[in-house]
Amino acid sequence: MEKYEYNDIEALQGLVSETFGQWSDAVEITQDMIDRFAELTGDDYWIHTDPEKAKTDSPFGTTIAHGFLTLVLLPKMRGTPSYEVSGFNNMLNYGSDKLRFTGPVPVGSSVRSRSRVKEVSATPKGTRMVLEQHIHVVGQDERPAVIYELIIFYM
Repeated sequence: MEKYEYNDIEALQGLVSETFGQWSDAVEITQDMIDRFAELTGDDYWIHTDPEKAKTDSPFGTTIAHGFLTLVLLPKMRGTPSYEVSGFNNMLNYGSDKLRFTGPVPVGSSVRSRSRVKEVSATPKGTRMVLEQHIHVVGQDERPAVIYELIIFYM
């Protein structure tokens, strides 16, 4: 695994690529997971929580995961990193420039992710790295269900 110092902007910019990395581990989406997320967030819309109604009234024929549930599973979809950033005191999740829910995630399916470094720059706050992350339903590799751009600051 390649190691990079957080303040070596030129070296880190070498990670910028149009090519996505390896697939992460897959995570199965269960109805229990969806129900617990619905209870936690208060989003109990039937398309997520009512399997019987979803069979007849949903265009998907089953319940589907909440978009935000799929997104928050990213840390659980661990893959093998191809690089390591070191030498920083703090790493800060700064948020997102882009988030799109582009397809349904049916109950019983599994999801996995892959990412690419989209951009690296020096700022007064520290080194800014943008990771573009795609979450796919396993078996539907041609179209992501979630597109997310995560902004990280290394300080």
